[in-house]
Amino acid sequence: MLNKNIFIRLKNSLFYISIFSTLLFYACQSSVQELPQTHPYPVIQDATSSNAMAVSAHPLATRVGLSVLKKGGNAIDATIAIQFALAVVYPRAGNIGGGGFMVIRTDEGEYASLDYREKAPKLGSRDMYLNSEKNVIPNLSRIGHLAVGVPGTVDGLLKAHAKYGQLAFADLIQPAIDLAANGYKLSPKEVNRLNKTQEDFRKHNTKMPVFVKEKPWQVGDLLVQQDLAQTLTLIRDQGRAGFYEGSTADKIVAEMEAGKGIISHEDLLAYESKWRTPIIGDYKNYTIISMPPPSSGGIALMQLLKLVEPYPLSKDGFHSVDAIHTMVEAERRVYADRAKHLGDIDFYPVPQDSLLEDAYLLDRMADFSRDTATKSESVAAGAFEVAMESFETTHTSVVDKDGNAVAVTTTLNGNYGSKVVVSDAGFLLNNEMDDFSAKPGVPNMYGLIGNEANAIQPGKRMLSSMTPTIIEKDGQLHLVLGAPGGSTIITAVFQVFLNVAEFNMSLEEAVWASRFHHQWLPDQIMYEKDGLDNVVKKALEDKGHTLNERAYLALIKAIQVLPNGDLQGVGDNRSEDHAEGY
Repeated sequence: MLNKNIFIRLKNSLFYISIFSTLLFYACQSSVQELPQTHPYPVIQDATSSNAMAVSAHPLATRVGLSVLKKGGNAIDATIAIQFALAVVYPRAGNIGGGGFMVIRTDEGEYASLDYREKAPKLGSRDMYLNSEKNVIPNLSRIGHLAVGVPGTVDGLLKAHAKYGQLAFADLIQPAIDLAANGYKLSPKEVNRLNKTQEDFRKHNTKMPVFVKEKPWQVGDLLVQQDLAQTLTLIRDQGRAGFYEGSTADKIVAEMEAGKGIISHEDLLAYESKWRTPIIGDYKNYTIISMPPPSSGGIALMQLLKLVEPYPLSKDGFHSVDAIHTMVEAERRVYADRAKHLGDIDFYPVPQDSLLEDAYLLDRMADFSRDTATKSESVAAGAFEVAMESFETTHTSVVDKDGNAVAVTTTLNGNYGSKVVVSDAGFLLNNEMDDFSAKPGVPNMYGLIGNEANAIQPGKRMLSSMTPTIIEKDGQLHLVLGAPGGSTIITAVFQVFLNVAEFNMSLEEAVWASRFHHQWLPDQIMYEKDGLDNVVKKALEDKGHTLNERAYLALIKAIQVLPNGDLQGVGDNRSEDHAEGY
């Protein structure tokens, strides 16, 4: 049973807020998640509108996107504006120093996916994180200058605008410039994160960034980022050259040299995002459109859905022992495939078609028993202990008045990425090199195993779990969703979709319901605190499963087209997500 307390809502509350002197915003039929009274912004986590909808990780970013939609911008325009705003107001994951994936469905039914994942620098090498005894050097791929991949966000957003944008690019980035220059008030969760990361900021920066403060940050403190405002202004005025060339590029390379990093001017000039063919597949009367490699999300999601499709999940019931067992056994097999077969398709022959063949997937479940857990060691070799760390990614879902839809997931990887801020440029750099296999068979920070398909090579994109996804029902736009959450992203998208499609939940119920996760290794079901009752846990253990409680698993941001044509946007009640439409 779902905990009914999480669905207590303050009904029919309207919030009238000014972000800039020229912008006025309002909320429609909104359900507000109760956050601390000291929170500087009202956070709407369930909103319904008749025209357009945006959901992101921060109220100010969502409202920047909403203002673009009201001005006649399309979903791609709004998404671009939100991403730049998040680089300012959501520094732990919003970024211009990282990368991401974008999935688009136009109102005419055209599908597209844009890969602006980071790349390994030209001096990157297979064994760059190993010592003389060929063992992984702890944290070398996770913190500091050597952990940084060549950023892709700026190139990706410019490329998306060039193909689909309607409003002038300068108008889309200007709100972010204003937020950086004028400052914004810090929320409780951002204060907590910043205060926890002070030591890392001091240790890994050659010049103390604006995030470092002698006294602890307080809720409502104004964070002003003048260096970042100047960097964004250069991007506004010079486009791609404002980041990958000129003074910003010089600052990135100088930062690398000061901290013994390896990104060069040549790496920056050579970076290019790529349009790719989305993963498209069917589940009953639904069509799934998701991200191809180097994201593992689309293939893994389609595999999961195909593996469970023959089984009576709806009849079994939400969070029943049989439903969880079936879904976990599918997850176990899919993550084993991920470890062996998935990587950058430009460098490795990913067997994409074979992995999605009906005959192959049928065979993958041939040894599945409804009564007994399959041991991961029998699915593939390997055993280890791993501690899960923070997974700081962010997702945005947008639908405009014409029905164009965008799902975009971006990341710095860890919390505040590498902890390195480019001196005098004001932006954080990623630690995405950890998403490569530092050594085949050795887990990354999320406990994920990788092999030769994901070994480090110069210019190669590292494998990702990001799963921006758009779903049609009977040929019509139905859902737009995605999440941050490291290795748990894929299973969260999988479960939220099934909550709607099989367990007949509203979108609010589907997103706010507790989740579980299995990733092959370690051989355990991770489940959210208080998410499973004791009877279910005991029955799963009797089947041979090992359970491990976690605080939370992934943070879904989703939009659903309701039967009457209205749009429902839902942010995750585990965070400060904000949904708003008009």
